[in-house]
Order: sequence, then structure tokens, then C-alpha cells
Amino acid sequence: MQVPLFPLNTVLFPGGPLPLRIFETRYVDMIGNCIKHDAPFGVLLIREGGEVGRATTYDIGTLARIVDWYQGSDGLLGVTARGEHRFRLISSRCELDGLSIGEIEVLPGEEDIPLPEKYRPMAKILAGVLDDLGRLYEDLERRLDDAGWVTNRFVEILPIDLEEKQQCLEQSDPGERLRLVHDALRKVRGPIGTA
Repeated sequence: MQVPLFPLNTVLFPGGPLPLRIFETRYVDMIGNCIKHDAPFGVLLIREGGEVGRATTYDIGTLARIVDWYQGSDGLLGVTARGEHRFRLISSRCELDGLSIGEIEVLPGEEDIPLPEKYRPMAKILAGVLDDLGRLYEDLERRLDDAGWVTNRFVEILPIDLEEKQQCLEQSDPGERLRLVHDALRKVRGPIGTA
């Protein structure tokens, strides 16, 4: 499968929202194409370089599909996309306009795993945080009883390093990711009522 790639200084997770402000011509054209054909694009965390110009990326990313767009008062294109499936980048090529096109392998989706009882307080904390975050998270289907969904949302919003977020994206075992998130949450917040 081939998709346009959007290297960013962010890690997108399946089911998560991605707000973007688009100003580079190559990405305005890419977004227009994706809207016209209801096609996804690939989001990859930048390893070296910047969002403007050339960048090298990690190989595991997430497909994103546009769910809303608008023209801002400043003339920039505003887009909200939602993460779909994780993928592995096999190879990429650069088009004449500077847009990278990736040959990707879509990774298998995770099975729903019930949130273990000892981690239930995390779901209550997350529900409150998502309520406070407003519009970006209000339209998401909430699956507060699913370990993978809960950990993905926490990793998106916790103030942890991008490399740690990338490690969580690459971790395909929701149970292990849950332990990583629980530890990170304890560092940020203190004890959260589990043994």
C-alpha cells in the first residue's frame, strides 16, 4: 500500500485526534487529495530534522483520515484527522514537490482487552481529563473499559517525551503498554489507588 507521508513532531495513536494547521503547498495539495478521495495519509514521528523541509522519521506510524477541515481567518487550512491503523514504513520516495510517498505494511490491529480491575481508577481519571479537554475529544467514542484505548489516550495527553510516546506506539501488547502508562502517570500525578 502506498500513502503520502506527513512527518510531524507528534505521535498519533489509533483512535486519537490530530489537529493540524497546514501552510506548506505540498501538504495543502496532499490534504485536498485525501479529502477528495477519502484517503488516509501516514503520520510518522520525526527522528531528525524539522516539520518544514526534509526529515528522517521512525518506521512505525499511524494512518490518519480527515474528519473535519476549515479555512482559518488567517487563511491557513485547519484539519482534524483521526488515527486509524498502525503501520510499518517499508520504503519511501520523494516527489518533485517534496512530498514523501511511503510503501507501507499495515500492522494487525490490537484485540480489545478488558481494563484489569486494579487499573480501573485510571479510567475514571481519563474520563475527567477528556471532559476538560473539550472539542478535540468530545466526538471520540469512549471505550473506558478497553486497556488499549485507555493507554492510547493517556499517552497522547501525558507530558512525556516523544521518544517514550513512540515506544508506546511500537509496543503491540496493551497489557505491557498499560504498565508503562501507569508508571508514567504515577510520576506525573502520584499514587492513583492501585497496588
